[in-house]
Amino acid sequence: MKKIAFISLFFSMTFAGFSQEDWFGFNRFKADNERIIKSGQFPDVVFMGNSITEYWAFYHPDFFSQHNYCGRGIGGQTSAQMLVRFTSDVIDLHPKAVVIMAGTNDVAHNTYWVEPNQVVENVIAMCNLARANGIIPIISSIPPCAGFVWRPEIENAAQTIVDINKILKAYAEANHIVYVDYHAALADEQNGFPKRLSDDGCHPNADTYFIMEKLVQQAISKVLN
Repeated sequence: MKKIAFISLFFSMTFAGFSQEDWFGFNRFKADNERIIKSGQFPDVVFMGNSITEYWAFYHPDFFSQHNYCGRGIGGQTSAQMLVRFTSDVIDLHPKAVVIMAGTNDVAHNTYWVEPNQVVENVIAMCNLARANGIIPIISSIPPCAGFVWRPEIENAAQTIVDINKILKAYAEANHIVYVDYHAALADEQNGFPKRLSDDGCHPNADTYFIMEKLVQQAISKVLN
């Protein structure tokens, strides 16, 4: 029963942002963004991402509230969709830093297939937007995934993710951007998620986020201190 409930939650969250009226997800956080802007109580860090980031805020809300972090993950979103809403969900909130995690759904062909280099270009564009607005970007690796339960026909997902991460890491190093390597910390020998760390092979389980939090806290402390 627990597994069925999880899968049901997964699909409802994954495709929540895919409506004809709001394909980019502008309305998802609109009310909360307006509340933050009106109050002037801006977050120190915004986490931009897809369902992996969305689940993070869902499973560990205290991690975000206690550190003045803000989760802006929308299930199912590709890097292109994140790029389009980057202004409203990141820049307008005036954080000191932004943690960018994108690419899983590009590999899963959630909207259409793009080459790995294009995923990287979208992340680079988000970094450039952040820096142009005085926000420090932090690039996250794509977490491991050997296959997608909602796209079982996709082959070589694990290697594609490895390839994209190599490019992201090289870009980060060349441009003095802190890189958080979740993949290295979480992947098994097949570059997938070990069963003890993920219920579906793609999303971290609740306890796995504790591992990720330790890594990202180190990155955030480095750039803010």
